[in-house]
Amino acid sequence: MKTAPPAASPKLSRTRRPGRLFDWKLLVGIAVVAALLVLSLTTGVYDVFGAEGGGEMFAITRIPRTIALVLAGAAMAMSGLIMQLLTQNRFVEPTTTGTTEWAGLGLLTVMILIPGASIGTRMFGAVVAAFIGTMVFFLFLRRVTLRSSLIVPIVGIMLGAVVSAVSTFIALQTDMLQNLGVWFAGSFTSVLRGQYEMLWIVALVAVAVFVIADRFTVAGLGQEISTNVGLNYNRVILLGTSLIAIATGVVTVVVGNLPFLGLIVPNIVSMLRGDDLRSNLPWVCLLGIGIVTVCDLIGRTIIMPFEVPVSLILGVVGAAVFILLLLRQRRRG
Repeated sequence: MKTAPPAASPKLSRTRRPGRLFDWKLLVGIAVVAALLVLSLTTGVYDVFGAEGGGEMFAITRIPRTIALVLAGAAMAMSGLIMQLLTQNRFVEPTTTGTTEWAGLGLLTVMILIPGASIGTRMFGAVVAAFIGTMVFFLFLRRVTLRSSLIVPIVGIMLGAVVSAVSTFIALQTDMLQNLGVWFAGSFTSVLRGQYEMLWIVALVAVAVFVIADRFTVAGLGQEISTNVGLNYNRVILLGTSLIAIATGVVTVVVGNLPFLGLIVPNIVSMLRGDDLRSNLPWVCLLGIGIVTVCDLIGRTIIMPFEVPVSLILGVVGAAVFILLLLRQRRRG
């Protein structure tokens, strides 16, 4: 299999040396994110500290929701980091390559074929479809010569739009259009005890990524260099695609669509710290958690007692950052 030509991808290498894995700045970041999570636990319409049954409500809703914020935010930010590294392109992540739309199509297919499917079965369908969609995108990059890296995310968005249109048509024909809208809302409102536990799978994905981070870093240099140093490039690509699919599929089923999170976070971390995956991974996960928590807090309080889906806040912020990154890349040529 041929790799995409260097002209189709922006340079990922930086002159900045990678920072240490743990330092005092990371500890400060952990403290800030921990404060946001405490704020998440105490924010809501229901008075969990003074009302009758507040303790039970706290355990049923607030704790699961906060844990879901941590796992989903870290998973999607990490998925974007891996995808950008393997494609050598700053502008790709699960929502700009169609991976999320494919996961939704897989979820819809399972719900049609098996109406009473368990959450595990639904996740399996979403993960398989997300894997297929990500591989389709990777194969497209290898087969088609793109002169500009700016075209890559546009192509991914177009592919995602086609898949989304297919999902909408199927949902319309099967009277599941409303369910499809709920799945893609990207909200933590429905996260309750007993319905979010499968999200812990992404914690295992994060551990796996950290263990094989060096292989992903080498693979990010391209197939020729990876092969010369003895790395099985295609196997690493397959493994990375599998991990991205698992994380995206699980988050899509439990939470929904979290647009642009995997785009914003890796770019910010990379601009500040360089491109070493292993040393950047804690920062990427931490910043992903922080951003999704802030957006969720805004969504909970902006029109209280009602809630705005976190995907709406993320979409506005992410779209603005995406445009700024495109303009920055265009200026750099």
